[in-house]
Amino acid sequence: MTTEQKTGPIRDEVQGHRGSSAIAPENTIAAFRQAAEHGAKWVELDVALNADGDLIVIHDDSVDRTTDGSGNLGALTTAQIKALDGGSWFGTNFTGEKIPTLDEVITALGGFGLNINVEIKQHPHHKSLDQLVNAVADAIAKRPSHMEIMISSFDPECLKAMHKREPNLELAMLWGRVPDDWEAKLAAIPATSIHAHYKGLCIALLEQTSAKDIKVRAWTSNDPVELASFWHAGLTGVITDDPRVYLG
Repeated sequence: MTTEQKTGPIRDEVQGHRGSSAIAPENTIAAFRQAAEHGAKWVELDVALNADGDLIVIHDDSVDRTTDGSGNLGALTTAQIKALDGGSWFGTNFTGEKIPTLDEVITALGGFGLNINVEIKQHPHHKSLDQLVNAVADAIAKRPSHMEIMISSFDPECLKAMHKREPNLELAMLWGRVPDDWEAKLAAIPATSIHAHYKGLCIALLEQTSAKDIKVRAWTSNDPVELASFWHAGLTGVITDDPRVYLG
């Protein structure tokens, strides 16, 4: 382990949470562009299916919180979502920012030189887990050759299904508090990474995961002091709303 890793994350292990969501509207091209401009190599984003079966890059299962519209994604077409303002809620300088599809984001981020951590979750309006996983797998298959992809989820069944479609992808299990039987749960997927809430980290866990070559990234930490005691124990990386605080 290098000195840099002991005192903080290497540049390739800083992920912008929904882009640079501290300074731009989350899960938009604007937020991803900001992350790239600040030196991040990875961004984390969320996807959900809409009425057309298209993958929309959005955290919630409705557009109420992050647009000037309302409605559940399962009842909204891509054209209807594209007509919404997805930026003015965050600030007037982002008025007119659109909610993107995953296809659009992959194209844009390929130009930005960013890699993508795709968080997948089952929403009540999704028809099936297979529909969701197949849509994600089909979309990421069209990525440029230089782009890396990892998949993360709070749902082990999502990760298991993705492993069957794309066995070579890095899979990360999301936990608030890592359970005592984490090793068995990862093996059952199988997954090689844990994304844990930073408040649930402890030195003993990191020493155990390091010994098993399991990567652990902390979410969502916006203050380097919060993680200062964990790098020497084997913490791999961080997912943050503001990559600037870890990249300088």
